[in-house]
Order: sequence, then C-alpha cells, then structure tokens
Amino acid sequence: MATREAMKQLELPGMEVQRSLPFPTMELKGQRYKVFGIVSNMDWEGEDLIPWLYKRCGKSEEAHSVMKEDLAGGRLPSGKFGENAAWWWMMVLAFNLNAAMKGLVLGGSWVTRRMKAIRYHLINLPGRVLERSRRLIIRLGKGHPSLRMLLDARARINELALEPSG
Repeated sequence: MATREAMKQLELPGMEVQRSLPFPTMELKGQRYKVFGIVSNMDWEGEDLIPWLYKRCGKSEEAHSVMKEDLAGGRLPSGKFGENAAWWWMMVLAFNLNAAMKGLVLGGSWVTRRMKAIRYHLINLPGRVLERSRRLIIRLGKGHPSLRMLLDARARINELALEPSG
C-alpha cells in the first residue's frame, strides 16, 4: 500500500527550499508530498489499516528503547553469537515479565512507567532483609511511602496464584 501526505512549505527569508530530504517525496501540480510505503500481512482494507498504523505509531520504537536502554539489550556481553542470543532471550523474558507485573500487579499509573521509575520506587529501597524461622522478612522504615504499594502488590500476586491458568 502507498500513501502520500501533503507537505507544508515553510520558507523563511534568506532560506532556500530544501530539495533533498531524508525521505521519499513526489511533486504533483506544484504541491509536494511525502510518500509512505506500508507492507503488512494483515488482510484489512486500507481505510482500516492506515488509521490503526497511525494510532500505534511510536510504540515499537519505545519498546526497543526500553529493551536496549533499561534492560541492557544494547550492551551484548560477548563477541560470540550463542552467548549474545542467550543474553537477548533473557532480556526479552525480563521485558515480558516486567510488562506482566506492571499490568497485573501494580496497575494504575505504573503500567506506563519505565523500569528506571520502578527500580527507584520499588526495587532499590533502603531496608533490611532478615531470615527467621525459615521465613524471609523485609523491614522498611516506618511510614515509608512504598510500603503500602508493596503490600498491595504482594496481595495481588497471591490472588494470581489462586487463579486457574489458561
């Protein structure tokens, strides 16, 4: 499928119109258009596919940025293909687990937050980890702002364990 979008000419005094642009263009009857090519395996009609494509615009780039920057997918550990492939698979697993935890456990405004925000508000908390009577105890300071959220998240995780899979 091919689309075109009319370009607005912005001409300022002393500036020439740029003729070589980093994307394909075409000119019809004195009007310049930006040309797009869309390839899809969906069997949708153009009037359904193009708005859907524009609605989701930028989400794949955001996901790649999260994988490469937040989850260290851009820093491969080795020059060997197999080790790098294993690193990438672990990073994708972490990405999916992070998305599932944000959606199913944290909810609300946490769904759109990146890993850095979660790390600073929920993971890297000052506290003490104790083991007593075969139990793991995490002690946070009294009145810590993340305490209520951690308790709510733990309750939601327990509810998920009771749900039937599938």
